Amino acid sequence: MFHRRRQLTLFGGLLATNALLVFAAFALGLPQQFMAGQEIPEPFASMSGWLLGLANAGIVLVLYGLLGLAGVWFARTLSLPGIYREGAGWRHWVVVPMAIGVALGVVLIVGDGLFARASEDWAGFPHPEFPLSIIASATAGIGEEIIFRLFVMGLWAFLLNLALRRWKARRFALWASNVIASLAFGAAHLPATMIAVGVSTPAELPSIVIAEVFLLNGIVGIVAGQRYVKEGLIAAVGIHFWTDVVWHILWPAVHGG
Repeated sequence: MFHRRRQLTLFGGLLATNALLVFAAFALGLPQQFMAGQEIPEPFASMSGWLLGLANAGIVLVLYGLLGLAGVWFARTLSLPGIYREGAGWRHWVVVPMAIGVALGVVLIVGDGLFARASEDWAGFPHPEFPLSIIASATAGIGEEIIFRLFVMGLWAFLLNLALRRWKARRFALWASNVIASLAFGAAHLPATMIAVGVSTPAELPSIVIAEVFLLNGIVGIVAGQRYVKEGLIAAVGIHFWTDVVWHILWPAVHGG
Protein backbone atom coordinates (compact mmCIF):
# COMPACT_ATOMS: atom_id res chain seq x y z
CA MET A 1 0.00 0.00 0.00
CA PHE A 2 1.27 3.47 -0.91
CA HIS A 3 1.05 5.60 2.27
CA ARG A 4 1.06 9.03 0.70
CA ARG A 5 1.43 11.14 3.85
CA ARG A 6 4.44 9.24 5.17
CA GLN A 7 6.01 9.20 1.72
CA LEU A 8 5.62 12.95 1.35
CA THR A 9 6.87 13.61 4.88
CA LEU A 10 10.08 11.70 4.24
CA PHE A 11 10.47 13.36 0.85
CA GLY A 12 10.11 16.76 2.53
CA GLY A 13 12.82 15.79 5.00
CA LEU A 14 15.20 14.80 2.21
CA LEU A 15 14.45 18.01 0.33
CA ALA A 16 15.02 20.20 3.41
CA THR A 17 18.28 18.40 4.21
CA ASN A 18 19.52 18.95 0.67
CA ALA A 19 18.61 22.65 0.75
CA LEU A 20 20.37 23.17 4.10
CA LEU A 21 23.53 21.45 2.87
CA VAL A 22 23.53 23.51 -0.32
CA PHE A 23 23.15 26.69 1.71
CA ALA A 24 25.98 25.68 4.06
CA ALA A 25 28.31 24.85 1.17
CA PHE A 26 27.88 28.23 -0.53
CA ALA A 27 27.89 30.15 2.76
CA LEU A 28 31.25 28.57 3.56
CA GLY A 29 32.51 29.39 0.06
CA LEU A 30 33.32 25.78 -0.79
CA PRO A 31 31.94 25.66 -4.38
CA GLN A 32 33.55 29.05 -5.07
CA GLN A 33 36.93 27.65 -4.01
CA PHE A 34 36.42 24.59 -6.23
CA MET A 35 35.68 26.86 -9.21
CA ALA A 36 38.67 29.15 -8.54
CA GLY A 37 40.15 30.32 -11.82
CA GLN A 38 36.90 29.72 -13.71
CA GLU A 39 34.90 32.62 -15.10
CA ILE A 40 31.72 33.10 -13.05
CA PRO A 41 29.02 35.20 -14.77
CA GLU A 42 27.53 38.29 -13.19
CA PRO A 43 25.65 38.87 -10.94
CA PHE A 44 26.80 35.64 -9.27
CA ALA A 45 30.46 36.69 -9.16
CA SER A 46 29.67 39.68 -6.94
CA MET A 47 27.17 37.93 -4.62
CA SER A 48 28.20 37.03 -1.08
CA GLY A 49 28.43 33.40 -0.05
CA TRP A 50 25.35 33.43 2.16
CA LEU A 51 23.28 35.11 -0.57
CA LEU A 52 24.42 32.52 -3.10
CA GLY A 53 23.52 29.89 -0.54
CA LEU A 54 20.01 31.26 -0.08
CA ALA A 55 19.49 31.49 -3.84
CA ASN A 56 20.64 27.95 -4.49
CA ALA A 57 18.74 26.56 -1.51
CA GLY A 58 15.61 28.24 -2.87
CA ILE A 59 16.20 26.65 -6.27
CA VAL A 60 16.55 23.26 -4.61
CA LEU A 61 13.31 23.65 -2.65
CA VAL A 62 11.26 24.85 -5.62
CA LEU A 63 12.71 22.97 -8.59
CA TYR A 64 13.60 19.70 -6.90
CA GLY A 65 10.39 19.89 -4.90
CA LEU A 66 8.19 20.17 -7.99
CA LEU A 67 10.11 17.49 -9.89
CA GLY A 68 10.03 15.22 -6.87
CA LEU A 69 6.29 15.59 -6.38
CA ALA A 70 5.76 14.75 -10.04
CA GLY A 71 8.01 11.72 -9.53
CA VAL A 72 5.95 10.57 -6.54
CA TRP A 73 2.85 10.75 -8.73
CA PHE A 74 4.56 8.71 -11.46
CA ALA A 75 5.54 6.14 -8.83
CA ARG A 76 1.98 5.82 -7.59
CA THR A 77 0.68 5.46 -11.15
CA LEU A 78 3.26 2.75 -11.94
CA SER A 79 2.79 0.95 -8.60
CA LEU A 80 6.41 1.62 -7.62
CA PRO A 81 7.56 2.02 -3.99
CA GLY A 82 8.08 5.78 -4.42
CA ILE A 83 10.20 7.18 -1.59
CA TYR A 84 10.54 3.84 0.21
CA ARG A 85 9.02 0.37 0.15
CA GLU A 86 6.60 -0.05 3.02
CA GLY A 87 7.62 -2.72 5.50
CA ALA A 88 11.03 -3.37 3.94
CA GLY A 89 12.98 -2.46 7.07
CA TRP A 90 16.36 -0.84 7.71
CA ARG A 91 18.27 -3.67 6.08
CA HIS A 92 16.80 -2.78 2.69
CA TRP A 93 16.67 0.97 3.32
CA VAL A 94 20.19 1.41 4.75
CA VAL A 95 22.43 -1.67 4.99
CA VAL A 96 22.01 -3.10 1.50
CA PRO A 97 22.35 0.31 -0.24
CA MET A 98 25.51 0.98 1.77
CA ALA A 99 27.03 -2.36 0.76
CA ILE A 100 26.14 -1.80 -2.90
CA GLY A 101 27.47 1.78 -2.76
CA VAL A 102 30.80 0.64 -1.31
CA ALA A 103 31.12 -1.96 -4.07
CA LEU A 104 30.31 0.63 -6.74
CA GLY A 105 32.86 3.01 -5.23
CA VAL A 106 35.51 0.34 -5.75
CA VAL A 107 34.28 -0.12 -9.34
CA LEU A 108 34.76 3.62 -9.96
CA ILE A 109 38.27 3.54 -8.47
CA VAL A 110 39.32 0.60 -10.62
CA GLY A 111 37.59 1.97 -13.71
CA ASP A 112 39.15 5.40 -13.35
CA GLY A 113 42.58 3.80 -12.99
CA LEU A 114 42.08 1.71 -16.12
CA PHE A 115 40.99 4.72 -18.17
CA ALA A 116 43.99 6.70 -16.90
CA ARG A 117 46.35 3.92 -17.97
CA ALA A 118 44.73 3.80 -21.41
CA SER A 119 45.81 7.36 -22.24
CA GLU A 120 49.01 9.27 -21.57
CA ASP A 121 47.06 12.54 -21.62
CA TRP A 122 44.53 11.54 -18.96
CA ALA A 123 45.45 11.11 -15.29
CA GLY A 124 41.97 10.34 -13.99
CA PHE A 125 39.34 12.47 -12.31
CA PRO A 126 40.30 14.94 -9.57
CA HIS A 127 38.32 15.00 -6.33
CA PRO A 128 36.88 17.92 -4.37
CA GLU A 129 38.71 18.67 -1.16
CA PHE A 130 37.26 17.94 2.26
CA PRO A 131 34.76 19.18 3.56
CA LEU A 132 33.27 19.98 0.14
CA SER A 133 33.61 16.29 -0.75
CA ILE A 134 31.28 15.13 2.03
CA ILE A 135 28.73 17.88 1.39
CA ALA A 136 28.84 17.21 -2.35
CA SER A 137 28.37 13.48 -1.74
CA ALA A 138 25.25 14.14 0.34
CA THR A 139 23.71 16.79 -1.91
CA ALA A 140 24.40 14.77 -5.07
CA GLY A 141 23.04 11.63 -3.45
CA ILE A 142 19.77 13.35 -2.61
CA GLY A 143 19.37 15.91 -5.38
CA GLU A 144 20.50 13.88 -8.37
CA GLU A 145 18.43 10.88 -7.33
CA ILE A 146 15.34 13.07 -7.03
CA ILE A 147 15.95 14.37 -10.55
CA PHE A 148 17.19 11.30 -12.41
CA ARG A 149 15.51 8.39 -10.64
CA LEU A 150 12.34 9.84 -9.14
CA PHE A 151 11.53 12.27 -11.97
CA VAL A 152 13.38 11.44 -15.22
CA MET A 153 13.11 7.69 -14.84
CA GLY A 154 9.55 8.00 -13.57
CA LEU A 155 8.53 10.27 -16.44
CA TRP A 156 9.92 7.98 -19.13
CA ALA A 157 8.54 4.88 -17.46
CA PHE A 158 5.11 6.52 -17.34
CA LEU A 159 5.25 7.61 -20.99
CA LEU A 160 6.58 4.28 -22.27
CA ASN A 161 4.13 2.29 -20.18
CA LEU A 162 1.32 4.46 -21.51
CA ALA A 163 2.46 4.04 -25.11
CA LEU A 164 2.95 0.27 -24.74
CA ARG A 165 0.04 -0.53 -22.43
CA ARG A 166 -1.62 -2.45 -25.21
CA TRP A 167 1.21 -4.98 -25.02
CA LYS A 168 1.46 -4.87 -21.20
CA ALA A 169 5.13 -3.95 -21.45
CA ARG A 170 5.56 -2.40 -17.98
CA ARG A 171 8.80 -4.29 -17.31
CA PHE A 172 10.29 -3.12 -20.60
CA ALA A 173 9.17 0.45 -19.87
CA LEU A 174 10.96 0.36 -16.52
CA TRP A 175 14.20 -1.01 -17.95
CA ALA A 176 14.19 1.38 -20.91
CA SER A 177 13.51 4.34 -18.65
CA ASN A 178 16.36 3.22 -16.39
CA VAL A 179 18.76 3.30 -19.34
CA ILE A 180 17.49 6.72 -20.47
CA ALA A 181 17.80 8.17 -16.96
CA SER A 182 21.29 6.70 -16.59
CA LEU A 183 22.44 8.30 -19.85
CA ALA A 184 20.98 11.62 -18.71
CA PHE A 185 22.74 11.12 -15.38
CA GLY A 186 26.05 10.67 -17.19
CA ALA A 187 25.47 13.71 -19.38
CA ALA A 188 24.72 15.83 -16.31
CA HIS A 189 28.29 15.22 -15.10
CA LEU A 190 29.83 16.78 -18.21
CA PRO A 191 29.75 20.40 -16.91
CA ALA A 192 31.65 19.45 -13.72
CA THR A 193 34.04 17.43 -15.84
CA MET A 194 34.66 20.44 -18.08
CA ILE A 195 35.51 22.52 -15.00
CA ALA A 196 37.83 19.82 -13.67
CA VAL A 197 39.62 19.42 -17.01
CA GLY A 198 39.67 23.16 -17.71
CA VAL A 199 37.74 23.35 -20.99
CA SER A 200 34.76 25.47 -21.97
CA THR A 201 32.77 23.14 -24.25
CA PRO A 202 32.03 19.39 -24.29
CA ALA A 203 33.64 19.17 -27.75
CA GLU A 204 36.99 20.02 -26.14
CA LEU A 205 36.84 17.03 -23.81
CA PRO A 206 39.02 14.08 -24.87
CA SER A 207 36.95 11.16 -26.15
CA ILE A 208 38.34 8.87 -23.44
CA VAL A 209 37.09 11.28 -20.76
CA ILE A 210 33.60 11.36 -22.28
CA ALA A 211 33.61 7.56 -22.48
CA GLU A 212 34.59 7.30 -18.81
CA VAL A 213 31.94 9.82 -17.72
CA PHE A 214 29.13 7.92 -19.44
CA LEU A 215 30.33 4.40 -18.65
CA LEU A 216 31.09 4.78 -14.94
CA ASN A 217 28.18 7.09 -14.16
CA GLY A 218 25.96 4.88 -16.29
CA ILE A 219 26.84 1.84 -14.18
CA VAL A 220 25.99 3.70 -10.98
CA GLY A 221 22.77 4.99 -12.56
CA ILE A 222 21.61 1.56 -13.74
CA VAL A 223 22.18 -0.01 -10.33
CA ALA A 224 20.55 2.90 -8.48
CA GLY A 225 17.60 2.74 -10.88
CA GLN A 226 17.15 -0.98 -10.31
CA ARG A 227 17.10 -0.51 -6.55
CA TYR A 228 14.75 2.46 -6.92
CA VAL A 229 12.26 0.23 -8.71
CA LYS A 230 12.55 -2.41 -5.99
CA GLU A 231 13.05 -0.41 -2.78
CA GLY A 232 12.32 3.25 -3.55
CA LEU A 233 14.19 6.54 -3.59
CA ILE A 234 15.82 6.03 -0.17
CA ALA A 235 17.73 3.02 -1.49
CA ALA A 236 18.89 4.93 -4.58
CA VAL A 237 20.04 7.86 -2.43
CA GLY A 238 21.97 5.50 -0.15
CA ILE A 239 23.71 3.80 -3.06
CA HIS A 240 24.69 7.14 -4.60
CA PHE A 241 25.89 8.60 -1.30
CA TRP A 242 28.07 5.65 -0.28
CA THR A 243 29.49 5.35 -3.79
CA ASP A 244 30.61 8.98 -3.57
CA VAL A 245 31.95 8.52 -0.03
CA VAL A 246 34.26 5.73 -1.20
CA TRP A 247 35.14 7.44 -4.47
CA HIS A 248 35.50 11.09 -3.42
CA ILE A 249 36.44 10.82 0.28
CA LEU A 250 37.99 7.50 1.32
CA TRP A 251 39.98 6.85 -1.85
CA PRO A 252 41.66 10.31 -1.96
CA ALA A 253 42.42 9.97 1.77
CA VAL A 254 44.15 6.61 1.22
CA HIS A 255 45.64 7.40 -2.17
CA GLY A 256 46.73 10.90 -1.23
CA GLY A 257 45.15 12.51 -4.32
